[in-house]
Amino acid sequence: MSPHAPRPLGVLNLERGVPPSGSPPKSPIGGLLNPETFGFPVISETVEGAWAEVVVRGELALEAACIAAAKKLVQRGAAAISANCGFFIRHQTAVAAAVNVPVALSSLLLLPILLRQFPKSAKIAVFTYDSKHCGRDLFPIDEADQARIVVGGLEHTSFWHDEQKRPAPPVDYAAIETDLSACIQRLRSAHSEIAAILFECTAFPVVAPTIRRRTEVPIYDITDLCRLTMASLG
Repeated sequence: MSPHAPRPLGVLNLERGVPPSGSPPKSPIGGLLNPETFGFPVISETVEGAWAEVVVRGELALEAACIAAAKKLVQRGAAAISANCGFFIRHQTAVAAAVNVPVALSSLLLLPILLRQFPKSAKIAVFTYDSKHCGRDLFPIDEADQARIVVGGLEHTSFWHDEQKRPAPPVDYAAIETDLSACIQRLRSAHSEIAAILFECTAFPVVAPTIRRRTEVPIYDITDLCRLTMASLG
């Protein structure tokens, strides 16, 4: 690596059924694995055994594999570490303790900031791959703020079913946009106090620009957190 080249963002990736000699598919612009999303390079390491449904349900045995993958990324020159699934937040503390670069594994880390951008009467809506597994124990906020968070998920949609396959098929972003838009509409109808939206799922940033225009509500996601983290490093 040239001494003047920007150091890359390192991403812990899900198992996708890619052969060891292969590489994970590059996501469209807006996705975490596409360097054109950011303007700085991105590298990734697959976390051994981290199939989507395993990460989502919170398999604690993955922690050692997360640490091993993060260390490989640092050895390859990563300036910071993120992850290609927001449910990796369960391993945030362990990974941060194991490497000497900033670690930001989930957009859920933004919740304390978002809550303080709006009055206490406002709510933040978290949209996730699976709301049944996105429990309040994953939110890094005080108990007093928990009532200000509402959660919507895409469980039982085509995307939800596809991600549980081994290997998972290519992501259908058009289907995500349709199902996510409907989910947002339902939750906003039930909670008029929603002032901002946080996308937990790392597939959602690809469709975020369209949904921002439709909803006219601030939307935050993992790519925002990655930009903030990398910008702090110069």
